[in-house]
This record gives sequence, structure tokens and C-alpha cells, in this order.
Amino acid sequence: MCVTELEERNFEQRCAIKFCVKLGETSIEAFSKLKQAYGEHALSRSQVFKWYKAFSEGCESIKDELRSGRSSTSKTDNNVEKV
Repeated sequence: MCVTELEERNFEQRCAIKFCVKLGETSIEAFSKLKQAYGEHALSRSQVFKWYKAFSEGCESIKDELRSGRSSTSKTDNNVEKV
């Protein structure tokens, strides 16, 4: 799976979590629905709870926060073969 597919799926799930918060569902209900919809590709329980808490506290941004360090695009099939 390429990085953009992973980023897109994670973005979709954050949208779903925000939607669940707005509907008044619990974090456990949101996690359960993500597991049902995405199966093994669902965000981890801790990530769902982290985003749920952020949206519950008024966060509106669905974008992931920038982090320092190597970009995730540095790990491509082509680079892995070179190493």
C-alpha cells in the first residue's frame, strides 16, 4: 500500500470519529464502528481515543499534526531495495 492510500484512509477515519462525536456517540462506539468498517486497517484504539478527545474538546482540524523527523515517503519500495 502506498503512503497516500494510508494517509487517505486515516483521514477518512478521523472524519468518521468527528462525525461520531457530533452525534453524541461514545469513544467506544466510534472505535467499534471503525473496526467494523475498516477491519484490520482501522486506527488503533489509542488513536481513536486521542482523536475523539481532541474533537470533544473543540478541535475542528482533521489534519494530522506535523512531526519532526524523516518523512514517511522516504520508505518506498525503491529505497528499500537500494538498502
